[in-house]
Amino acid sequence: MSQKYPIPPPEKFLALATTSVGCGPGGGTPMIARVAVVDFRGQTVFCTYVLPTNPVTDYRTNTTGIQPSDLQPGNALPWKEVQQRVAQLIRDKILVGHTLWQDLSVLGIPHPAVATRDVALYQPFRNALRSPNQTLGLQTLMWHLMRRRVQETHVCALENARAALDLYRSHAEEWEGTISRGQWPSFLPPSTFSRCYL
Repeated sequence: MSQKYPIPPPEKFLALATTSVGCGPGGGTPMIARVAVVDFRGQTVFCTYVLPTNPVTDYRTNTTGIQPSDLQPGNALPWKEVQQRVAQLIRDKILVGHTLWQDLSVLGIPHPAVATRDVALYQPFRNALRSPNQTLGLQTLMWHLMRRRVQETHVCALENARAALDLYRSHAEEWEGTISRGQWPSFLPPSTFSRCYL
């Protein structure tokens, strides 16, 4: 049987992760504060802090490690510039990540669903941890599937992008093989984030 869809070459892949701070009452609304994009080998393609577009009410420093000084001019780029740069980078790429719907949402960039490889939605990962109906954290996935600790001190977008990529690469052949047979091996993202996908 001939392969319907060839397995994409490494240069077709990028991994994306973001870190958010809180805005609005009680800091409950996520606002992008840092973005990281890495290539298939985990090399940094783009990584920057993002200037806030609204007043930050919670830097979530205990979780994010982000300080107010990180989000000042000179240390951070304007959101619109970051959005345009990331949109250019990921165009026509297969995007790897963990809960990509959250990253795409805070960036305001939609991406074709068929060109995503979200380790939070991959059925074999959920089944291996006996959690088919639950979105598992990256920390949990990395520890149980790769015996590697991540996010030990705080959430780092660069570390998360590389971790998601490592998880994907550990099952890339099986994942792409399933897709090449015309099947989709992942659950759907939350329907409230359908605007994030084309």
